[in-house]
Amino acid sequence: MDFTHINEEGRARMVDVTGKADSERVAEARAVVKMQPETLQVIRSGGVKKGDVLAVAQVAGIMAAKQTASLIPMCHPLMLTSVDISFDLDQADDRIIISARVKTTGKTGVEMEAMTAAATAALTIYDMAKAIDRWMVIAEVCLVEKSGGKSGHVKRSDIG
Repeated sequence: MDFTHINEEGRARMVDVTGKADSERVAEARAVVKMQPETLQVIRSGGVKKGDVLAVAQVAGIMAAKQTASLIPMCHPLMLTSVDISFDLDQADDRIIISARVKTTGKTGVEMEAMTAAATAALTIYDMAKAIDRWMVIAEVCLVEKSGGKSGHVKRSDIG
């Protein structure tokens, strides 16, 4: 079996993408933060003492996308052209659904940047509101959709 991230000596390496053509790459990921109904209400009303939870989480997600190569060993440093973080406050299920959409034009995709952005935004929501609800759960960090590169456009069918 050929491993793309292992060199001839059996040691880790970053894949050589030199020969690949540049293409527009887009990835969307999500994460979900489940919480008590009261916690969601306090976040919605802006009553968290640390400040605007969603504004801080949005900036944290953007910053994380830009730092992905520093966090994930085999990721290539990428020049991101867009990072957009959005939040759906789902009152019916007491959760916040985070969507992170990342774009670049380059030789490799931005799936890891999108997932890092979504996960970091979720962790930031937890950090900002843990004094109210330390039992929040971060779940469903996953790739939702990606386009560009050899595999083209793919989208999950098991989530909405």
